[in-house]
Amino acid sequence: MKRNILLLLLLALPMVAQAQSFKLESPDGRQVAVISAECIDGKMSISYQTSYCGRPVVLPSALDVSFDNHVWENALAKKVERTEKWFDNLVLDSTETFSRDTVWHNPYGERSTVRDAYNGLLLHFVKKDASKYRLDIELRAYDEGIALRYVLPMHPDAIYHRVLAENTEFCFPEGTMAWHAAWAQASHNLLPLKDWTEEAERPLTLRLAEDLYAAIGEAAQVDFPRGKFKLSDTKENTVVTALNDNATDLVTPYSFPWRVIMASDRLGALLENNYIYLNLNEASEIEDESWIRPGKIMRETTLTTENSIKCIDFCARHGMDYILYDWKWYGPSFDFNSDAREVVAPIDMKQVVEYGKSKGIGVWVYVNQHALQKQAAEIFPVYKEWGLAGVKFGFVQFTSQHWADWVHSLVRLAADNNLMVNIHDEYRPVGYSRTYPNLLTQEGIKGNEEFTLAGQNTILPFTRMICGAADYTVCYFDPRIKNTHAHQLTFPVMFFSPLQTLYWYDTPARIREVPELEFFDNVPTVWDETRVVDDAIGEHVVIARRSGDQWFAGAITNEEGRVLPVATDFLESGRDYVLRAYTDDPSSDSPTKVKCSRWIVRGGQTLSFNLLPKGGAAMHFIPATKSDLKQCRKLRNTQL
Repeated sequence: MKRNILLLLLLALPMVAQAQSFKLESPDGRQVAVISAECIDGKMSISYQTSYCGRPVVLPSALDVSFDNHVWENALAKKVERTEKWFDNLVLDSTETFSRDTVWHNPYGERSTVRDAYNGLLLHFVKKDASKYRLDIELRAYDEGIALRYVLPMHPDAIYHRVLAENTEFCFPEGTMAWHAAWAQASHNLLPLKDWTEEAERPLTLRLAEDLYAAIGEAAQVDFPRGKFKLSDTKENTVVTALNDNATDLVTPYSFPWRVIMASDRLGALLENNYIYLNLNEASEIEDESWIRPGKIMRETTLTTENSIKCIDFCARHGMDYILYDWKWYGPSFDFNSDAREVVAPIDMKQVVEYGKSKGIGVWVYVNQHALQKQAAEIFPVYKEWGLAGVKFGFVQFTSQHWADWVHSLVRLAADNNLMVNIHDEYRPVGYSRTYPNLLTQEGIKGNEEFTLAGQNTILPFTRMICGAADYTVCYFDPRIKNTHAHQLTFPVMFFSPLQTLYWYDTPARIREVPELEFFDNVPTVWDETRVVDDAIGEHVVIARRSGDQWFAGAITNEEGRVLPVATDFLESGRDYVLRAYTDDPSSDSPTKVKCSRWIVRGGQTLSFNLLPKGGAAMHFIPATKSDLKQCRKLRNTQL
């Protein structure tokens, strides 16, 4: 990191003696952070604030960490407890500024071209005592938001640190409301910043005003306790980082996870800009990624060779890529005595894998935490030898420092064996899939297997989905689904996942070959571009995603029906497209009551959909050829 006066973004403000403030702006100037270091009565106080387009987002808020360190004194190495507040005797030693503006290609994401551009500031603090302790605070200002973290530089004695608490505050304007979820698979409720009965899951999306939104989250939490958010005991309208437990044995140099503060005057921009989480992680460590192949996967529930062959045949006919053997294929999953190297179900694994390869279909297996703890180093090479494509981790822990380090070490171990990974259950992404893109997806969401209500589905894109991919386990033919089939059909567009699970409770024998399945057949799982067309959280959502020159879109409503206009500004203006539309039609003879329509639409045209309660509409836009225009000469659509 080099000092560069030409890139200087610091603004020294006239303050009382021993106080300094520094201003940092994003490349476009809209996101701004100001950090202040002030010595009051000989004790250091560090705070920050952020704004978006000149409007306050985070009001002055404290930056602080509670350490429990020991100093080794004299030749006897006598341990002496440090009882004062650790930040008290810090002094600001020096500062650095830096910037970056690069572009990288992401073949596994919601956009294929990712700009990584920010201005950065690093504040170097040192203790005034003889401990030689140092602390850095790093800030980055992206066009997408502000990120900050604590860094422990190399200590000459390679001393370790124990973190008791991270006390990073986020103070918001009066009247701010938050979409609160108590755990990763909980429902969201819109609450003021007071009287929470439980901590809030991250990311936490907030409405500061009718036209100002923010989301705070966590990136690069790899070997550190998971953070959530709790209300401050002493400060109104303020949430504080809440670590799951202590962090121990942090040997310097060490970087804390990033705290992320996104802000925009448009809620949908938070989802569109969520690549900030990836940018806060290191570039891929995998040199040859040719074996990493996103796709659609179907669960084989009977655990027999005969039905596995049928499942593979179904996947081959319907544009899918994988089958999954869920739990119990190797024995009771919650029993440490089960050996995940042995197939106890009546499956000829070699035959199935070879048959699958002949059809272009790979095989994944589920492995529970018990076997992963006991056997991961042994089973992953076996799975590579078997020719498996990936492993779904089940019921893993990751909330503590130990388990966070453990689960990410398994991702790396899987990469060493050319195995892709899907992590269930409470794990939420922190951008680590940029560094190890074999981590295709994860759960950490109240998915469709729980028959989520329509209203919650209109909230999830702007809460959970901000931090990255979710394995939503899409259901379709199960009679327990709570929404219309057209609503269900939109999910591969609505909920991004490079590994998209379809037909969760279904089998080839139960699936009806209804015409709208062509949407599932054709929809990709990774994208070149993503647009939020309508973001009425809790009411209705429209999301459009591009793959090549084709666009796929989904529109859903909550429990209320509505006529929903859909602007097609995402399409090339003035260009004709064939729209394949899939909508609810109670008069249809189809068992799913879905109507399949074909229309010619022009980019920029506004469509109108009559959505039933809990309903939706799925759309596939294909550039029209001259032949299409001759064969599909209906009037341009005004309502579907």
